[in-house]
Amino acid sequence: MSSFRDLIGVELGPTGWLEVSQARIDAFAQATDDEQWIHVDPVRAAEGPFGTTIAHGYLTLALCAPLLSEAVAGLVDSSMSINYGTNRVRFPAPVPAGSRLRARVTVASVDDIPGGEQVVLVITVEREGEEKPVCVAETVQRRLR
Repeated sequence: MSSFRDLIGVELGPTGWLEVSQARIDAFAQATDDEQWIHVDPVRAAEGPFGTTIAHGYLTLALCAPLLSEAVAGLVDSSMSINYGTNRVRFPAPVPAGSRLRARVTVASVDDIPGGEQVVLVITVEREGEEKPVCVAETVQRRLR
């Protein structure tokens, strides 16, 4: 087991692929009351700017949680991890329904806090077949011992 300090500057991943199905997009739309047609109306979206429905940016961001968990699984030990915040998030490319995503994670910094560490991670989410990332997020986690 390493500590996050040992991993500063190291790229972790890529993770395995995770599918963003229309059913997942629909469930997110319903859960967040964001049922804009570009997300949930395949017929109308086919005539729209992306040619199909696309995932919400915040759905893509939310999927960073399982991707991040996979990227660091077995590498570090902590009794619990808390999402403390996000310093920066960008969505450079859309996520069409049916896309497969994976992530690469880089540990940017580690600071001591009472009872644990505050870790800043840069998560780059890729879409299969697309050169441009679909999400780049700098997240802050509190990892408690």
